[in-house]
Amino acid sequence: MEINRLVTEGRLQESLEIDQLSTLEMVRIINEQDKQVAQAVEKELPNIARAVDLIAERLQAGGRLFYVGAGTSGRLGILDASEIPPTYGAPPDLVQGVIAGGREAVFVPVEGAEDSRERGAGDIAERVRAGDVVVGIAASGRTPYTVAAVEEARRLGCATVAVTNNPGSALAAAADVAIAPVVGPEVIMGSTRMKAGTAQKMVLNMLSTGAMIRLGKVYSNLMVDMQASNEKLRQRAVRMVVLATGRDEQEAARALAAAGGSVKQAIVALLAGVDTAAAQEALERTGGFVRQAIALAQRK
Repeated sequence: MEINRLVTEGRLQESLEIDQLSTLEMVRIINEQDKQVAQAVEKELPNIARAVDLIAERLQAGGRLFYVGAGTSGRLGILDASEIPPTYGAPPDLVQGVIAGGREAVFVPVEGAEDSRERGAGDIAERVRAGDVVVGIAASGRTPYTVAAVEEARRLGCATVAVTNNPGSALAAAADVAIAPVVGPEVIMGSTRMKAGTAQKMVLNMLSTGAMIRLGKVYSNLMVDMQASNEKLRQRAVRMVVLATGRDEQEAARALAAAGGSVKQAIVALLAGVDTAAAQEALERTGGFVRQAIALAQRK
C-alpha cells in the first residue's frame, strides 16, 4: 500500500493552522484528538480479547511472549515487556521485546533498520521456538522488518498477533489475530508516536495485563505476584494482604514475614487458616491461583 493511502499518513484538517495558534489552543487540539483514541481501541475489544486468550493459552503451556517492532512501536513493546517481571513476579524471559536495530535503537534511531526483511526474520528465528507468541507492532502495518518477523514466527509454529493502526495491512494479513484501532491522521502529519502510539500502548497494556490475570497472577484486582523490591513496594505488599484478608497491618506484616514476602502465601494462609507451608502446597497444586488454593487448603 502506498504511503499516501495510509490512514496514519493523512493530513488532519483541524491542525492545519497549529503553528499559528496560542500554546493553549495548540494543546487543546492535541487533547481533543487524544480523546478519540480510547474509542478506536474500544472497537477492537473482541480482537483484543481473542489475543489475550491466545497469549494466555500459549504461556500456560510453557510458551513465551515476544513483542517485535521498529522505532516507537518497538520501544513500546520493550517498555511493556520490561515491566512484567517486577509487576507480576514473572521470569524475565517470559515476555521479551525485540526492536529493529537492536539495543542501540531503544535510545538512538538506527536508520534503515526497519527496512530489512532479512533482519526481521533473522532476529525472530534466533529467539523463538514453536509454542511461543509473537506480537508484531507497526502503525503503518507495512514495516518490512516487522512483517517478516511475524511471517517467520508463524512459519516456526508460533501464534501471532498484529497491532497496527491501518486496516487491511500486510501485518494484519500475516497474523492469526489482527488488532487495528483506527485513530486517523495525526495532529502532526505522520507523527505516529502520538495517537497511534497511544493506541498501541493501550492495547499492549490489555494484552499483558489480561494474560497475567489469566495466569493467576492477580487476585481480586491485586497484583499478588509483585516483587517487593523497595520500601514502597514492601508497604504495598502489606496493604494488599490487609485488603485481601481484612486483617490489620501488624497481622498482615507477620503473615508476610512468615511467608518469606510472598503476598499469595500470606493471603492463602490467613484466609484458609493454615500455615505458610500448607498455603504454598495449595498454591503449587492449583497452579498459583489464590482462590482455588484457599478452597483446597480449607478442605484439608
